[in-house]
Amino acid sequence: MIEYADESGYEPVLNGEEISGLARYVLDEMRIHPASDLTVMLVDEATMSDLHVKWMDEEGPTDVLSFPMDEVRPAPAGHEPVEGLLGDVVVCPTVAAEQAKVAGHATIEEVLLLVTHGILHVLGYDHATPEEEREMFGLQRKLLLNFLATRQ
Repeated sequence: MIEYADESGYEPVLNGEEISGLARYVLDEMRIHPASDLTVMLVDEATMSDLHVKWMDEEGPTDVLSFPMDEVRPAPAGHEPVEGLLGDVVVCPTVAAEQAKVAGHATIEEVLLLVTHGILHVLGYDHATPEEEREMFGLQRKLLLNFLATRQ
C-alpha cells in the first residue's frame, strides 16, 4: 500500500494521484509485492532541514531523503515478491522547484524524479561508486521516462 501525504504547504498543490501512481508504477516494475507499504511525504523546508540535520548531520533543506525499513529487495525473475514494510520517501517541493528551474522542466517532473530516486534508495540502490551510480541513475531514468510516456 502506498500512503501519500502532502504537508509541504507548497503552492500550487502538486498532483498527489500522479505521485502515488508513479510510486505504484516503480514498485510494480521493480517486482515489489503490491501489499508492501511505502510512504511518500512532501514537507516544507523547515521540516526537511530538521530531518537533514538529524539523519545526515548536514545543514539546510535537501531535495529527497529515504528511510528504508525491512530491506525489501526486488524479486528475481521466477520468484514471488515478498511483502514488507519498505519505508518512507520524503521530498521537499520548494527545493525541487528550484532544481526544476535550473533543469528546465516542471516542478512535478522534478518531484517525480526525486520520488523515483528515493524509492530506489529504499530498495537498496545507491550511487556511492561510479558503477553503482551508472546502475541506479540508468534505472531511475528508464523508470521515469517509461512512466512519463504513459501520462494522458
